[in-house]
Amino acid sequence: MTTHSDPIDYFNELQRRAERKGEPERGAACTLATSTPEGRPSARMVLVKTANERGFFFYTNYRSRTAAELDANPHAALVFFWPSMEIQVRVEGAIERATAAESDAYFAARHRQSQLGAWASQQSEPMAGRRDLIARYLQEKARRIGRPVPRPPHWGGYRLQPERIEFWIGKIGRLHDRYEYRRSADGDWQRRMLYP
Repeated sequence: MTTHSDPIDYFNELQRRAERKGEPERGAACTLATSTPEGRPSARMVLVKTANERGFFFYTNYRSRTAAELDANPHAALVFFWPSMEIQVRVEGAIERATAAESDAYFAARHRQSQLGAWASQQSEPMAGRRDLIARYLQEKARRIGRPVPRPPHWGGYRLQPERIEFWIGKIGRLHDRYEYRRSADGDWQRRMLYP
């Protein structure tokens, strides 16, 4: 069995290894699975920008479909897959919004074009055509010449607080390794090996 007692440390170690192998976005791209208020599954790709003892952080528009689903049911799952290493990581847990300070700090570190795009996009709303998005972007760009771009009040982070993390490591003959970590009531991680 793996000697890692902390699954988040193990995840970050794997992410660094994925980066060295050339996985895009530091290997942080993953599928975020939520559910609609009616209980129907819903999934999309997101970028997890930070994983630490507080949780897995990603950012979005608080008016988006993603945000509406997370607000209605604050539980979600993330799935990472690094093909070059044949490793999959599944993370499940409760969701809460990041603090304003955490969202401000990440927004300030984004490229200016991405900052302007957060103001221009009415994420998940119907759009007549791409020209509308470009026009809104150019308006924001002109409005903010020579000035920093503040974080929109409708944009920010979420933190998935992991309750379960599973590592799947591909092996020859489909005799894969699977390690499951579950957080106990006292906050410690309990681990066990699963059949593939």
